[in-house]
Amino acid sequence: MAVTQTRGAQARALTQALFEQLDRLEAGTAEHARVRGALIEANVPLVRYAALRFHSRNEPMEDIVQVGTIGLIHAIDRFDLERGVQFPTFAMPTIVGEIRRYFRDSVRSVHVPRRLHELWAQVRAATEELTVALGRDPNPAEIAERLQIPEEDVLASLEAGSAYRVSSLEAAQERDDGSAGLIERLGYEDPELAGVEHRALVRHLLVQLPEREQRILLLRYYRNLTQSQISAELGVSQMHVSRLLTRSFARLRSANPIDA
Repeated sequence: MAVTQTRGAQARALTQALFEQLDRLEAGTAEHARVRGALIEANVPLVRYAALRFHSRNEPMEDIVQVGTIGLIHAIDRFDLERGVQFPTFAMPTIVGEIRRYFRDSVRSVHVPRRLHELWAQVRAATEELTVALGRDPNPAEIAERLQIPEEDVLASLEAGSAYRVSSLEAAQERDDGSAGLIERLGYEDPELAGVEHRALVRHLLVQLPEREQRILLLRYYRNLTQSQISAELGVSQMHVSRLLTRSFARLRSANPIDA
């Protein structure tokens, strides 16, 4: 316990000294970058401590630490020595917030190859930077140029990115255009469903009729021919067609188990 407290005190003292040194350096210089990097390195244990809160999540711990490190960097860049607070106290909410945002917005709903997972993070960061610089959403070609990668890789990562978000069925009952929400569009009653059983029954009954009567029924109800047109096509009288239709209906009714 005493060893842990000593290490913690040493880490805080080192962090304080590095911030004092950083405060005297000009941003953008090599020395400033070196000290900033040392600050990040010195406080990675703080990120790992924060990441342990999320160890039960189904995500690799190193991925969580990587995301938390982004929060650490944001905290380092915003920290002000004159506030009079210890850096760990200031940084922890930012680190934890970044990790929580990751789980809220970026956890995969389906498996994505690690290469695309890493590329997606780069594409997302480049998209945010270009949106600010251009004042609009960048297109894939602009993102590819920014990252110096093929446009096909950008498109593949964007497609993979669609697996990172899961829409709640109850999140929005109605969309902006006034159409029904997702939950109302899933499992709707197909108006054609009721006719499926009837059509199957008709096919079953039709095959029990003589071939000529089958043909007459098809001409009458599938091609919508009149009795006179059917008689002309088959070379029989219209009266005969009428009798055959009446007989066919009688046979179908007698064979129909629903009417029985």
